[in-house]
Parts: sequence; structure tokens; C-alpha cells
Amino acid sequence: MPEGDTVFRAARLLDRSLSGQVLTATDFRVPQLATSDLAGGTVTATVSRGKHLLTRIERDDEAWTLHTHLKMEGAWRVHRPGERWRRPVHQARVVLTTARAVAVGFQLGIVELLPRDQEESVVGHLGPDLLGPDWDEAEALRRLLADPARPVGEALLDQTALAGIGNMYQAELCFTSGVHPRTPIGQVPDLTRLVRRAKQMLEVNKERATQSTTGNLREPLWVYRRDDRPCRRCGTTVLVAMVGPAGRERASYWCPSCQPAPS
Repeated sequence: MPEGDTVFRAARLLDRSLSGQVLTATDFRVPQLATSDLAGGTVTATVSRGKHLLTRIERDDEAWTLHTHLKMEGAWRVHRPGERWRRPVHQARVVLTTARAVAVGFQLGIVELLPRDQEESVVGHLGPDLLGPDWDEAEALRRLLADPARPVGEALLDQTALAGIGNMYQAELCFTSGVHPRTPIGQVPDLTRLVRRAKQMLEVNKERATQSTTGNLREPLWVYRRDDRPCRRCGTTVLVAMVGPAGRERASYWCPSCQPAPS
């Protein structure tokens, strides 16, 4: 699933490409919105909230929000009118057309159209957004520590605690903090430093397409998806296991030497 910085860049792409323009056509290729039509409406903004995208559209006296989520496979691409799409047509779920751009949402996991005043119904449950104007470090720490026995790897993935961290950053943050992903979050030596590092990682990577936590774009990651390969720091074989509640497990990677298991 895309990380918060990837979603932030998608929001910025849509905002720069569509905001201030009138929609000449809309095509919602999901059953529940098959008859919806916002042609004639003006796109006012697209913002990210954690891993959610909110595209705001006004038409006449109505204010709408198109809520989309990339989930595992989704992506937004923007084309010039008449330009060939770079992904298969059958994967398109939303097409927003203006005189200057065609924005296509491919394989989106969530597509909803709701009145603007109902935005909180889809994002109000989220914790402080690491890349958002609502970022509140103290509140994020409070939420993370609400259950001190919860494994840190699981807690970091909980979007209601803080929004924006996915599998990759979870693994990299545990590594750079020297903690095993199963360590109870209440036992993390310096959780404040970990959270600040999380924000720093996302802030840096939101400006570039290649995500890196090592500072080296040729070897961008410490442990994520490096199972059965040597740790970049000590040479020990990196391990992988599933973490999280039953039915919602995620892969977590760690070095058993740099991140010893909790006793």
C-alpha cells in the first residue's frame, strides 16, 4: 500500500493539474456512481489526508468531495487531451476531463462522492497526519501509547494513531530506531525520536519519486523487502514475518542483530 508521501505527491499532481479548471466531462466507472455527472463543476483543490485523497468540486450552489484511496494497486495519472493513457483502459475507475488535462484514477480501492460537509465521515477517524497542517506530535504520541503493550510495528501502521505510515516506513523506522517490530511500544527507548524521524523521512521523500531512508538513492532502504539478504549495517541476514491483528497482517522486516527480539 502506498505510503503517505506517495499520496501527498498524487494530491499535489491533481491539485496543480485541475484546480481552478472547469470539468468538461466526468466518468465514474464504479457501479455506485455510474450515473453521476459533475461536468460544469469547478475543481477547487485536491488535498491528501494520510493515505486518502479529497478532490473538491463546486457546481452551482453545490460543494462535492471526490474521496479516493489508492489501496494496493491504485494510481492517479494526468494526461494531455488526446494523449494515450499509460495504463490499460479497463483499469480506469475515474476520469476527470478539463480543457487542458485528463486525470485518470486507475485501480482505485475507494471511490466515493459525498457532500463537502461530510468529509469528516471518511477521514475524521484518522490520527494526526505526518504531512498535514493538523500535525500534532503530542497527540500522536498519546494515541500510540494508549496501549503500551501493543507491538510497535503494529502501532505504527494504525492510521488512527498517526496517519501516513505503511509497511516500508514501519520497517525502516524500527530498524533505524534499533527496535524489533514486536517490541511493546511502551518499551521503545525514545518514542519521541522515532516519531520525529518518521516525520522527517516523509517530509524529505515527498519531494522525490525515489524513496530513500539511507540517504543513498542507489541503496535506498535498510531492510524493507531485503529478506534473506545481508543487513547493510552488520551483514546479518534480514528476516521477515507478518505482524498485525488477524486478517490484517502486514509484512515486517528486521535485522535480528541490530534489532534483537524483546525478551
